[in-house]
Amino acid sequence: MKLKLIFLLFFAFAGCLSAQNNSNDPKPKKEDFSDDWANISKYKKENELIGLPKKGEKRVVFLGSSIFEFWKQKDPEYFNTHGYVDRGISGQISSQLLIRFRQDVINLKPKAVIILAGSNDLAGSKGHVNNETILNNVKSMAELARKNHIKVILCKYLPIYEYPWNKTLKGAADQIISLNEAIVAYAKENNFTILDYFTPLVDDRNGQKAAYTTDGVHPNLAGYKVMEVVTDEAIRKTIGK
Repeated sequence: MKLKLIFLLFFAFAGCLSAQNNSNDPKPKKEDFSDDWANISKYKKENELIGLPKKGEKRVVFLGSSIFEFWKQKDPEYFNTHGYVDRGISGQISSQLLIRFRQDVINLKPKAVIILAGSNDLAGSKGHVNNETILNNVKSMAELARKNHIKVILCKYLPIYEYPWNKTLKGAADQIISLNEAIVAYAKENNFTILDYFTPLVDDRNGQKAAYTTDGVHPNLAGYKVMEVVTDEAIRKTIGK
C-alpha cells in the first residue's frame, strides 16, 4: 500500500514539474525580416508556385509600388483573366525595385515588364534624391530586362498635385512632370515602349482628376479602369495580342 502511494506521489510530482516547465517555455519568436530591406520575401512563395510560363503564354510582370499592389486588390479579375503578374509593394522606392528585379521579374521569364517607379523616391526625399537617381535605377532595370530578352515598358507616372502624408513637400506636380520627361526621353533613345498614365488622369492643376482617385495619389476603381485601357494598348504594341 505504501509502495503504491509512493508511486502515485512520484507521478503527481513529475506531472507538476512537466506542466511548470511547459509554462516557462519561451514563446516562439516572430521571424525577423529587418535584413530584407527590399522585401524580396513578400512574393517568394507566389513566385515558386507560379513557375515558368506555359507554352504560348505571354506573361507580363507589373513592377512598382502601391499603385500596382492596390490595383490587383481593387480589380483582381483584370490580372487573373489576362495572366498578368502583379509585383507591386506599397511604399517602395526605385532602389528597392532594382534589388528585387531578379526574383520578381527575371526569374519569372516574362515576355515584358512594366516598370512604374519614382513617386515614393520624391515623396520621402530628404534632399538626396533627384530625377537622376531615379532614372539611373530605371536604366539599370531596363538594361537587366533587355539582357534577359524581356521587352521593356516604361511608365509616365500618374499626376500628383500633392502627397496627403507630406504636404510640406512643395512642387510635387512639377517634379512628376520633370521625371516623366526624363523617362520618355530615355525610352525613345532605347526604343522602349512608353505607357502614359499621366495624360488620361490629369486635371487642370496637374493632379489627378477627382473622379479617378481616392486621395490624389492612388486611383480608385474607375481610375484603374482607365489605366487598364492604355496598359493593354501598350502591351499589344510591345508583344502583340
